[in-house]
Amino acid sequence: LNLNRNKNGTDTDTGMIPFYGQPRPQALSPMINRQFKEYIPSQPLSFSQRVCVSLHSATTAFLNPERADAVAALGEVTGHYALQTMHDKMIHDPIGRRILTDKPLVNQNTIDLDALSALDANSFGKAYATFMEKHKFDPDDRSQIRFLPTSTHTQSELAYIMIRYRQSHDFWHTLTDLPPTVLGELALKWIELIQTGLPVAALSGTIGSLRLPKTQRDILFTTYLPWAIRMGRNA
Repeated sequence: LNLNRNKNGTDTDTGMIPFYGQPRPQALSPMINRQFKEYIPSQPLSFSQRVCVSLHSATTAFLNPERADAVAALGEVTGHYALQTMHDKMIHDPIGRRILTDKPLVNQNTIDLDALSALDANSFGKAYATFMEKHKFDPDDRSQIRFLPTSTHTQSELAYIMIRYRQSHDFWHTLTDLPPTVLGELALKWIELIQTGLPVAALSGTIGSLRLPKTQRDILFTTYLPWAIRMGRNA
């Protein structure tokens, strides 16, 4: 989604989907989690507890989109089936099995952004480091697991898949060149929905659009959404 601007500051036609919207706000209070072993184990929530957490988190996220913790909680209490489906696919794929065995993390302990910045200009590492530096993002700024049980091996793997989903979010920004604007984030949620099946992606993509001005909402559904669906299906 590259944007070229002429001397008047307006967009020029590059044949790409243009950059719309304002940059996303930084998280108010990111919960830093540096190692998977530091996740706080939890017991399964009852049905009524899941409903309460879902309603509270959805309402909080709608009223204040900066509350990444609310979005994260909503993803956990609604995502079991999707996480199980992804887990089943991963254990039947050699790369997926290796990821579940090694449980690689994306944080400042495991990624040297300075080293990535020195890579070839056409490399993914260079592009990722440039994206993170440009927007002053920190790979540690991802919420901890709070509502997924981790007492069994399989439960622990499902919890890891959720954090892998969160930690790879900016990988998708880099790969798709989607800007971290409200529209860019909503488009990415549709790609994530198709790729992961997580209900939180659908809820974010639909309910989040209600907060947009009509002009931006029209752009989302006529330009970004069709493109995101194609990307999600072909990725």
